[in-house]
Amino acid sequence: MRIIRKHLRNVHIAPTLINNVPKAILAYSSRRRSRQRIKLDNGEVVGLILERGTVLRHGDILVADDGKFIVVHAAIESVVRVSAQHAPQLTRAAYHLGNRHILVEIGPDYLQLEYDPVLVDMLSQLGGITINQVEAPFEPDAGAYGGGHKHGHDETFAEDYALAQSAYAARGGPNDEHPHKHEHPHK
Repeated sequence: MRIIRKHLRNVHIAPTLINNVPKAILAYSSRRRSRQRIKLDNGEVVGLILERGTVLRHGDILVADDGKFIVVHAAIESVVRVSAQHAPQLTRAAYHLGNRHILVEIGPDYLQLEYDPVLVDMLSQLGGITINQVEAPFEPDAGAYGGGHKHGHDETFAEDYALAQSAYAARGGPNDEHPHKHEHPHK
């Protein structure tokens, strides 16, 4: 079985090099798993071993251990599409979804999210919102930091904590007493 340990995003590769390569057509739930077996559109099963936290996006290029390419495609899946006639109504829906840390795809005039009956009920109570279940690719926003939402209890805690402590130490701690020289007032 071929193993994939590398992926490329936002790179320009000549179309002739990727036109006829196998495709990994994956729902979002699979594109956010960094370790798994995936079946390509040609029937081949490959192993995916990427850095934890990696989320594959439509158009990403995977590089197998033999150097050959595989193109990621976002699968068509059942999602909830939220729209409104007026921007403030859609903004209000986005606010309430964001307040619940829901993965949301933000389109030019819609929001998309994975189906959840509680959320559908909440949205329907906002007024002025149209809610439809549609079949479409799901590409939620990556978030301000690009990696999505993390909690202190997940597998990234130790890494996140170490980065935070490093940044804190570089800043100088609670008294801002640091050895480098520059002018600024201390309280």
